[in-house]
Amino acid sequence: MSDLVLGIDTSVRVSVGLADGERVMFSSTVGDTRSHVEKAALAVEEILNKAGARLADVARIVVGVGPGPFTGLRVGIVTAQGLGEALHVPVTGVCGLDAVALASCRIVGREFAVVADARRREVYWARYDASGLRLEGPFVSRPVDLPSMPVVGPGLETYPDLAPGVAACQIDAGFMAANLPALPDVGLEPLYLRQPDAELPSTRKSTLVSGHLRLPIGNVARGGAR
Repeated sequence: MSDLVLGIDTSVRVSVGLADGERVMFSSTVGDTRSHVEKAALAVEEILNKAGARLADVARIVVGVGPGPFTGLRVGIVTAQGLGEALHVPVTGVCGLDAVALASCRIVGREFAVVADARRREVYWARYDASGLRLEGPFVSRPVDLPSMPVVGPGLETYPDLAPGVAACQIDAGFMAANLPALPDVGLEPLYLRQPDAELPSTRKSTLVSGHLRLPIGNVARGGAR
């Protein structure tokens, strides 16, 4: 068994998936929104065991870079980069909202928004066309400030009134791994879109480019991304 794609996302919960080409072999979401450090590496090991695979079988890694909370994103990105460096395989960063949009666009069938909980009574969101192509965002704002259009995404778990009757769909790392060629590569800088909670508030950044927050990932990350 070889040429597997490993997916990791820790923007909401810890999601880990494994794909062989376009086929999702296994996908698992574990823990809660505050257990990323304890769960991420263990989840990778468990899903490889379920597939009867080894780390050496992984040919590529895709990691969700947000938007999401500062600490959660850092755990996922560092885990992916560390594995990428150890295995000498490329690591690709994707926006988690893009993955949800790609999975949902055929069901929605028109322009729509994808939302995720940003805490502080706010949401991360981006706007997509009927094919799942991102038109603008991601942004961070109050739920009431979203444009009037269909809404999908993990944020509905916290704000169900944004789309009554629509079930919240989570970011699936297995889907990311199986659909990597169709997802835009946005780099490996985390999309936090605002300053960490531990720092004094400052002007919020809302666009994909200006919203990047550079992190001192450390020596383990150097050379991991290709």
